[in-house]
Amino acid sequence: MPFFAIPFPVIDPVAIAVGPLAIRWYALAYVVGILVGWQYMKNVARLPPNRAKPEMIDDLILWITLGIILGGRLGYVMFYKPGYFVEHPLEIFALWQGGMSFHGGLLGVCAAILLYARAQKIDWRALGDVVVTAVPIGLFLGRLANFVNGELFGRPTNVPWAMVFPRGGPMPRHPSQLYEACLEGIVLFTILWFAAHRTRALYRPGTMGGLFLVGYGTARIIGELFREPDVQLGFLFAGVTMGQLLSIPLVAAGIWLMVRAPRDAG
Repeated sequence: MPFFAIPFPVIDPVAIAVGPLAIRWYALAYVVGILVGWQYMKNVARLPPNRAKPEMIDDLILWITLGIILGGRLGYVMFYKPGYFVEHPLEIFALWQGGMSFHGGLLGVCAAILLYARAQKIDWRALGDVVVTAVPIGLFLGRLANFVNGELFGRPTNVPWAMVFPRGGPMPRHPSQLYEACLEGIVLFTILWFAAHRTRALYRPGTMGGLFLVGYGTARIIGELFREPDVQLGFLFAGVTMGQLLSIPLVAAGIWLMVRAPRDAG
């Protein structure tokens, strides 16, 4: 081990174990992220112009949870390991083994928002503007859980804060999970908080959603510059990773939403 590498702080991935029942930090990250995000969305929904009512968020949270789980798992199956799951289809349902895709989960949540907004006869853009404000909370906790698990680690480097990960070989690597927790979590949350509380973005349906898509897509593209590509995929072409490829349409969709948002619908 190079002298400048920081030892990886080995943390038991199991947070709570009672007999055969084991609750992992990764699962807790999802649960806490959803619960905290739920309350934060209700607070945002109370801000003017108050188009998405707080009680709607109470009804919507189950739809969102299903969208995250189903979309995240199917996205991982289709984007990252399609060949493997064709040969082992029953393992698609083995969620406890890990394997979730944010991009798939995002599509699942979008579907939930569209279906719920249609059922309630409200503008899906206004509803989405509230939902996206809480997403960085889950992203932050999820990236911390990735770090605890020693997974999704970065590329080899000689920066002073490099770490040797248990499953990353002897080379010191970027703690890219922490980079992503900062960019996708703290920085993006701050941007969205400022837009919701200090500007009239909520008066322009689609603006917050577009800002989130551009912000997340940009943060993920940057984060992938330091993250080791998935071993089964590697680099797709010209040094581009799957995470970057999937994020480019998000940035384009975000720009489209912001451009098409009404100037002020207050």
